[in-house]
Amino acid sequence: MMQFLDDSLLPQNQHKLVITAAPYGPQWMPEDFAEDIPLTFEDQVQKAVDCYNAGATVLHFHAREMDGHGSKRMSFFNELIAEIRTRVPDMIIQVGGSISFAPENDEEGAEAKWLSDEARHMLADLNPSPEQVTIAVNTTQMNIMDLMDPKELGDTTLFHPAMYQAYREMVVPAGPQWVEEHIRRLTGAGIQPHFQLTCMPDMETVERLVRRGLYKGPLNLTWVGIGGGFDGPNPNNFIEFIRRAPDGSTVTLESLMGHCLPINTIAIAMGMHVRCGIEDNIYNTKGDKMGSVAQIDQLVRISRELGREIANGEEARQIYRIGVQYNSTEETLAKLGMAPNRKPGQRALPLRYAA
Repeated sequence: MMQFLDDSLLPQNQHKLVITAAPYGPQWMPEDFAEDIPLTFEDQVQKAVDCYNAGATVLHFHAREMDGHGSKRMSFFNELIAEIRTRVPDMIIQVGGSISFAPENDEEGAEAKWLSDEARHMLADLNPSPEQVTIAVNTTQMNIMDLMDPKELGDTTLFHPAMYQAYREMVVPAGPQWVEEHIRRLTGAGIQPHFQLTCMPDMETVERLVRRGLYKGPLNLTWVGIGGGFDGPNPNNFIEFIRRAPDGSTVTLESLMGHCLPINTIAIAMGMHVRCGIEDNIYNTKGDKMGSVAQIDQLVRISRELGREIANGEEARQIYRIGVQYNSTEETLAKLGMAPNRKPGQRALPLRYAA
């Protein structure tokens, strides 16, 4: 369990802040925020550059076709990743494991859904490989409309009845067989899974994956507090998540719309990491549209006011242990600060640090 000492809230004793930017917003259409939703190839690349220059060292990546809909073409993913890597080589590219959950069109009956299991496995074959791919654990309802206020929807395409219903009924498919196979393929390709977890049962599932030797590597965790089948933005939820996270893991807090800023501010103060961008929120506290770079600028200012420095690309790679895998279950448990597995016949709780 993650421990806090008397001096753990002092910024000089915390990791530098890793900011994840999610600037592509596949649930929105370009007309929803034309000033900030990149559409052309060059604009999508430039958005990554702008986010990095503002202070984000992790890029949560989706791709968009010229018709405005999310891309599902692996060849296009490859082209974009290659160019982004050329332009910002130190940035951690984190491909969204959903590929694109946006409906193919906004007509009645269009579904917002993740692609087939095999299509998502293809993310392990991206070339060049991203540093990370996000991975969901346990099949879950993902009703992103649950916490959306009608005023926030305004005249956006999400307000259209067909789109609203499509996203309201969306489900994340992530059963045990798929999760185990996806981890095997990603780690086999040298790609680090970044676990997107919706609640404590997901965390417990990840611990079982580690204890059973099905995952041997660093644990980078994101608590996704967006309601609608996931935890809601109640501080008790993410505090318990942080408390139960292994000492050797990293925790990023993610939420939705107006909840993002207060939760990110708490994350900064507690020594956790943050995510922002138009995939999570498109408004400032006054209700005006706010783009991804402006959101990064805001978190940089807050963090510096609190005395916590911002990680650069190399530092973020060290914090996330990019490129690291472990050789055994025992080594993994030790590196993560978790108690060892119980030996046959052993009673009482195995100690992490035996005398």
